[in-house]
Amino acid sequence: MMIVIPDVLTAAEVAAITDRLATADWVDGNVTSGTQSALAKRNRQLPEDAPVAMELGTRILDALGRAPRFVAAALPLKVYPPLFNAYAGGEAFGTHVDSAIRIRRGTDFRIRSDLSATLFLADPDSYDGGELVVDQGLTDHRIKLPAGHMLLYPASTLHRVEPVTRGTRFAAFFWIQSMVRDPAARQMLFDLDQTIQALGATLGAGDDRVVRLTGLYHNLLRRWADA
Repeated sequence: MMIVIPDVLTAAEVAAITDRLATADWVDGNVTSGTQSALAKRNRQLPEDAPVAMELGTRILDALGRAPRFVAAALPLKVYPPLFNAYAGGEAFGTHVDSAIRIRRGTDFRIRSDLSATLFLADPDSYDGGELVVDQGLTDHRIKLPAGHMLLYPASTLHRVEPVTRGTRFAAFFWIQSMVRDPAARQMLFDLDQTIQALGATLGAGDDRVVRLTGLYHNLLRRWADA
């Protein structure tokens, strides 16, 4: 499933982050690439152990904890600390698939990458190109979201970033290991959760039908969750 998570960051939070990124010390984006990705990747990235990257990553993790749609869609068990990249002057990232296991260098932190996330940090009118293109069978989805919005999509999909021909595209990106490994089960739980939320808003959270559906949701989650 591909799900847009709107307003993960406020306009003020985006501005504070991009102010820091504009003066940061960037390195070649291939510092975190696997063999396949290194052949396709032309961008810049903040070193993941850079103090500014760790500080800004913590801000984003805090924001994700306040985003119920993200929690409902991802059912996160582990989240790889956010990384930051920048594209300008024709830089792009050709078609690739994300590594199945992500290991944080110098630590024992590792996750299975069930979901990939791209958090857009630049106003879409401030740069040309830079669409995130996700291949889902016969359809290519071209995504360019407002700053502060995030796309959540299967890490198993082929995807690319189109060349940026004007301006600079800033983004944060990271991976999630879900408590529910099966994508179909995760989709059903998300759909059920959204239905419960809609019915609760109409009928009231204490309505017997809402209570029963909520019980069904938690019993299914109990059956399917790894944690």
